[in-house]
Amino acid sequence: MAKTIKMPAHISREDCMRSLAAMDDALFVIHGKWKLRIIVALKGGNKRFGDLQRSVKGISAKVLSAELKDLELNGFVVRHVYDSTPVTVEYEATEYSNTLNDVIRALADWGAMHQQKIRGRLKDKSNR
Repeated sequence: MAKTIKMPAHISREDCMRSLAAMDDALFVIHGKWKLRIIVALKGGNKRFGDLQRSVKGISAKVLSAELKDLELNGFVVRHVYDSTPVTVEYEATEYSNTLNDVIRALADWGAMHQQKIRGRLKDKSNR
């Protein structure tokens, strides 16, 4: 299990550099606006390509294909090919993708808090 890096208000230069390096590695793997969304969409169960594209609003087929390949290479998604006519392909989130659950939850919680903050600020401005 990886060591958890705690982030106090002030950290040493060495700890800062270590944290930045770890963040660089993480962001390299899950960068962009689509990867985490694809993983979340697959948490609801296996999906075929078209179903996945409909679940992740706004993603093009070309981008989805590239993102799925990256996710598969990094162990977050597995591709199942079934010998049927026509051939059926499904994508599944792996157990390893569960290691992102805390990140996904934290981003969703922060996003909801940020939405409320922005709505509150917009509401305050409209009441003036």
